[in-house]
Amino acid sequence: MGTLLKVEDVFGGYTKEAVLKRVSFEISQGEFLGIIGPNGSGKSTLLRLMTRVLLPQKGKILFENKDITKIKLKELCRKIAFVPQDTLINFSFSVEEIVLMGRIPHLKRLQLETQKDFLIAQKSLSSTDILHLNDKKIDQLSAGERQRVIIAKALAQEPILLLLDEPTSHLDIGHQIQILDLLKKLNQEENLTVIIVLHDLNLASEYCDRLILLNEGKVFKDGTPLDVLTYQNIEAVYRTIVVVNKNPFSSKPYVVLVSKERCPQNYS
Repeated sequence: MGTLLKVEDVFGGYTKEAVLKRVSFEISQGEFLGIIGPNGSGKSTLLRLMTRVLLPQKGKILFENKDITKIKLKELCRKIAFVPQDTLINFSFSVEEIVLMGRIPHLKRLQLETQKDFLIAQKSLSSTDILHLNDKKIDQLSAGERQRVIIAKALAQEPILLLLDEPTSHLDIGHQIQILDLLKKLNQEENLTVIIVLHDLNLASEYCDRLILLNEGKVFKDGTPLDVLTYQNIEAVYRTIVVVNKNPFSSKPYVVLVSKERCPQNYS
């Protein structure tokens, strides 16, 4: 498959000092890519650069072989959707109203939604298994349900690339698995390209085909979970002692944390 997104020697941040430094990678259509790394390594900053919330200080980001800074924002929003970490919404909109907001990039100024837009919204609700919540108010939902609504809104944009910033961070383990199972299903059945920031290394190992490990604003390692999640890489970046085993069900790497109190004194 061809390259969908290309990051070329990108420096970026919020002030003159760059958080990200000389970051380069490519992602092909249909990949499920996870971005991992310790706090402050630049994970969320990288997502903001890919959604054009931030502009690169140096380097460039190409989407479908076009510099994203040269693509009209509305056009970009028809193809790239973003799910933030915080899903709190301050107004009591219905679930359907929230999801229909995903159709805004496809509407002309002051244009009302058409039958096609409502059908797409219904499909997005069905894909995320929340069609039964259609008329409920967003502030009446659980955290897991609310996260599904925000993902349904993103899907209503009909993107070919979905970016998610720690979408499971506030959820219990049951809801975490439900959300990631949903994303994997969309990736496999609809060829939706997914780039997701995750803190949980074991979830990243299980669901992502490929991982980029960031450290101090640079790509420390890029490869399969087996390549990236070695105890050497994890200890070097996270500065903590771990044991990496094999998940007996998936054969993917499984990371076990080791307390310093239980670590042999001669361990180095």
